[in-house]
Amino acid sequence: MTTQILIAGFGGQGILFSGKFLAYEGLIEGKELSWLPSYGPEMRGGTANCSVILSDTKVGSPIVLNPDVLIAMNGPSLDKYENETVSGGKIFVDSSLITRKVERSDVEAYYIPATKMASDEGLTGLANMIILGHAIKKANLVPYENIEKAMKKLVPPKKQHLLEPNLRAIELGYNY
Repeated sequence: MTTQILIAGFGGQGILFSGKFLAYEGLIEGKELSWLPSYGPEMRGGTANCSVILSDTKVGSPIVLNPDVLIAMNGPSLDKYENETVSGGKIFVDSSLITRKVERSDVEAYYIPATKMASDEGLTGLANMIILGHAIKKANLVPYENIEKAMKKLVPPKKQHLLEPNLRAIELGYNY
């Protein structure tokens, strides 16, 4: 089984971190995978997206043209990638930042106010992990029991104070 995931938004929203987390999770599971970040020249505020492929077989190309799962963290990303998502795919929308609904009827759309939830819970900057937690559950991306192990590998020793907030953010989204 192969799942192609595209996470898209503005720079500074943690798009690449979310994709990297899924890649680490895939490594723990022994999956074949690719992680391909793409971002504009701006450090923050420019466009960013991340392609992740998790597979039971070798990955031939790291490029995700037609995602099975789209996580849209801003309006321009939903506008750009909604029609690229495969029929039967799942689209996750940060409804705090995107006011419009998914127009297609052949995909499953999930609306989660990730940015508002992050702010309300004192987890500013972790909307990416909240929406990812929801996608993990609804799209069955990775086993929940491996989340802490993957996060411990991803968060560097000098930033260990961020481990618990990231885990809490994933749990909030997972249980939304």
